[in-house]
Amino acid sequence: MNRDVTVREVANREFVGVSESDDLLGTVELMVGEGADTALVVQGAEPVGILTDRAVLELLAAEGGVDGAVVGDAMEPTVPTIESQATIEEAADRMSAEGTRRMVVTDAGETVGMLTEHDLFATRPLAADGPEAGLAHPAGEAETALAADSETGVESGAGEGFEEQSICEGCGTLTGDLVAFNGQLLCGDCRDI
Repeated sequence: MNRDVTVREVANREFVGVSESDDLLGTVELMVGEGADTALVVQGAEPVGILTDRAVLELLAAEGGVDGAVVGDAMEPTVPTIESQATIEEAADRMSAEGTRRMVVTDAGETVGMLTEHDLFATRPLAADGPEAGLAHPAGEAETALAADSETGVESGAGEGFEEQSICEGCGTLTGDLVAFNGQLLCGDCRDI
């Protein structure tokens, strides 16, 4: 991870904004049309929640449908924020500490974009010896450690900070429990499939 890069440089300035009273199905159609997995729920200009594709699926599973549902029925009411001048290292630490995959980026209190764990992952440089080398730990060789652990049968990852984690090549989940399996770095869930 390039530690000098600011959140402003990697955050997505284009995001879907909706209100709590918007029709949920219409909002999902808007998200699909925009290619977004998240919508920022606002009241005026103030962020009051986040609607994720997962939250919609959870509501669908619990209720058996979304007919008549509004955004407020499925949204997550917490909105983790970070200032645009923060470094991506600070953002990674905050995401890890707060257990979130996305943050609203603000500049002097005004919403200017969204930052996801994928945005942070994209800032990791690719090494010269192939695309999998880009998964190496920014301060060391996490991939080498993971490969060594897989040879000894020891899995690592419990209790690690954000910097010791990478994205599973199977499902895209951020985890420290990656092991080389069939030519990919996979989490425990994907290895069990």
